[in-house]
Amino acid sequence: MFQNRILIELLGWGKVLFFSLTIFIFISIFLFQPYIVNGSSMEPTFVGTEPNNNEKTGDYIIVSKSSYKLNRKPKSGDIVVIDSRIYKPRNFKDELLEHPFLSIFATESNGNYKWVKRVIGEEGDTIEIRDGKVFRNKLELEEAYLQEEMLGSYEEITVPDNHVFVLGDNRNHSGDSRAIGPVPNENVIGKVMVRYYPFNKVNVY
Repeated sequence: MFQNRILIELLGWGKVLFFSLTIFIFISIFLFQPYIVNGSSMEPTFVGTEPNNNEKTGDYIIVSKSSYKLNRKPKSGDIVVIDSRIYKPRNFKDELLEHPFLSIFATESNGNYKWVKRVIGEEGDTIEIRDGKVFRNKLELEEAYLQEEMLGSYEEITVPDNHVFVLGDNRNHSGDSRAIGPVPNENVIGKVMVRYYPFNKVNVY
């Protein structure tokens, strides 16, 4: 009798844990998901972890995965997380295996292909870099957020429909659209909404 009651209570707690985990996974897949910034490509806006420096802690951010649903598109100035594998259409499997609890089943490390970048151009915009200065639709951008003066140039292109042109804030140490080209909107995983750690750098974007 006593054992049966314990078993019933355990089953009850098991159901609660199962439904709680299910809700958490649903929220992380479709609504919000935490990320840790990797690398230095978004400095000084975000500090990232470094493979050879265990003492360097990356910024913790929350990404809204629902921001670009229902035909909403990324806008210039948005800070986003992208899937840099622009040759590979994203699907539900990608969303599922990127969840923190389920990523152990993924064949690629999350940090390898998910990049935090800033949207510089939207579809139809012309983007050109001359002597380290970025021009959108022939107008030079004022970019107070840059780590340092950018080196180099980039031939003018027109951003295709349903694509964005992204750059890191640390331009001289960033892999971005200068290397992979414009990014399809479907490869924009979500918009960075808040940095919640370190606590002295909490900020909303």
